[in-house]
Amino acid sequence: MEICKDAVVKGIGTPEESDLALINGLARRELGADEVYTFALRLCDNDIDRDFERFEDGTLDELAPLFVGVSGVFDHQWSARGQTARIYRAEVVGGDGTLTVDGRACRFLKGWAYMMRTDENAALIAEIDGGIKREVSVGCAVEKIVCSVCGQELDACPHEKGEEYDGQVCHGVLTGAADAYEWSFVAVPAQRRAGVIKSAGRRLEDEARLGRKYLKGLRHEMVRLAGIAEPEAGHALLEKVAGKLDEEELLGLIKLFRGKADRLAGPRVQLSYGEEAVPQEIADGAFLI
Repeated sequence: MEICKDAVVKGIGTPEESDLALINGLARRELGADEVYTFALRLCDNDIDRDFERFEDGTLDELAPLFVGVSGVFDHQWSARGQTARIYRAEVVGGDGTLTVDGRACRFLKGWAYMMRTDENAALIAEIDGGIKREVSVGCAVEKIVCSVCGQELDACPHEKGEEYDGQVCHGVLTGAADAYEWSFVAVPAQRRAGVIKSAGRRLEDEARLGRKYLKGLRHEMVRLAGIAEPEAGHALLEKVAGKLDEEELLGLIKLFRGKADRLAGPRVQLSYGEEAVPQEIADGAFLI
């Protein structure tokens, strides 16, 4: 799944000799220190963001080498013309006593990038030095998003991000770095310290998220009806079974259990109260692509 997290930019200027050696490891020809401009980026961290997600500490460590050599663009527009700079070094930083919102030691992925000192880049360099260009959003892929409450994959568990369970606010833990695509200068940060804009390939990810939410709603409805129709079945077992079913299987069982539940309930009045309303995304879910 694709993830996009915002970062902060800080100008440095002329590279040190050790940095220049790393830069020349990526360049097609030997560059001089006066030819390049370097700056540092806070790429992403392990704090809970406004989307109620955070990177797992191990994922930050896995992302560090993946971002070396990755180029920067503007507003996630993947084109050669938009490439402005490239990361030549990345490492996880922490240990300064800063805590996350839930009390863990804060760690973040820091990157160092370079660009050529050309007439075309002069305005961008001035904006970085002047604090105008400050935020960038990183595009990467993770293997899964795990629920902070139960440890299951978030799409298959009964918990919702942002909801509180026994005093714990549920959030998704981004786990297992799969790839690092790009980083992009953007206008609006969202993460508390670095910022967040949800994924590169944003529209596709939004559609996939709606589909996952639809399936999650179907699973909740199946478990609810099965609990009424088959009261001897344990709730944990029903949730486990529901988590392995696809849309067609879930719809079939919902129809079956709804019929059994209606028969057990006996004659129904015209207006009923207390029933769980089916969310709109479930009602419309069959039409999602």
